[in-house]
Amino acid sequence: QVQLVESGGGLVQPGGSLRLSCAASGSPLDLYTIGWFRQAPGKEREWVSCSASRDGSTTYADSVKGRFTISRDNAKSTVYLQMNSLKPEDTAVYYCAATWFRQCARLSSEYNYWGQGTEVAVSS
Repeated sequence: QVQLVESGGGLVQPGGSLRLSCAASGSPLDLYTIGWFRQAPGKEREWVSCSASRDGSTTYADSVKGRFTISRDNAKSTVYLQMNSLKPEDTAVYYCAATWFRQCARLSSEYNYWGQGTEVAVSS
């Protein structure tokens, strides 16, 4: 069983950047496909990106493609989400999640383990 802890959230102005981290413990990170999700106030949880354990391939939601980059450092048991050109609509609580699936998964129901979330607010 893996435990996940997110960090790196905060308040940033539109156009700014943040890097979120998802630290894993209890089980080797390379066993898991890792996804990032977000949930804005009053909205459903939305898939953002994932990094597949099978081959390290990455995918992104259209809303963040070209602005966000997911990466993983298995040696440090950490997955990162670099977020650039942030917009007010990126404001949400961001969660990382782990699944035994070897390929990227976009449904929250496909993930077995979740972190507690980190808040991102984009505002001037």
